[in-house]
Amino acid sequence: MIQGFKEFISRGNVIDLAVAVVIGAAFGAVVSAVVDALVNPLVGALLGGADLTQTLVVEIPTVAGGTAALAFGAILDALIKFIAIALVVYLVFVLPMNKFRERAERRKAPVEEAPAEPTEAELLKEIRDLLAKK
Repeated sequence: MIQGFKEFISRGNVIDLAVAVVIGAAFGAVVSAVVDALVNPLVGALLGGADLTQTLVVEIPTVAGGTAALAFGAILDALIKFIAIALVVYLVFVLPMNKFRERAERRKAPVEEAPAEPTEAELLKEIRDLLAKK
């Protein structure tokens, strides 16, 4: 059982996946901080709140007589973070990797060679065959 676990952990793709998860989490934290510190206050100021999560809040009455809040600004905040992370991941990782693969494919593509010139022996055989037919 321990040997199987060692083999599983030592596979390259598992290590790569673990690194990707850690980098992704750290990357997500950076983008979230930028959105929270810059984007939310700007959009919130335009929409009349302290930040985006506190704008577009609709209070509705509950059956118990109180109120519940629908925070559409918080949903918009999550969408902005998602789009920002997806855009940066695309520009930083996906686009360069696609370019790299495209260049690698061009290098691997077989170069069409010109047909080889017939040898002297082949030409003599053709001449012999043509003369034999006459």
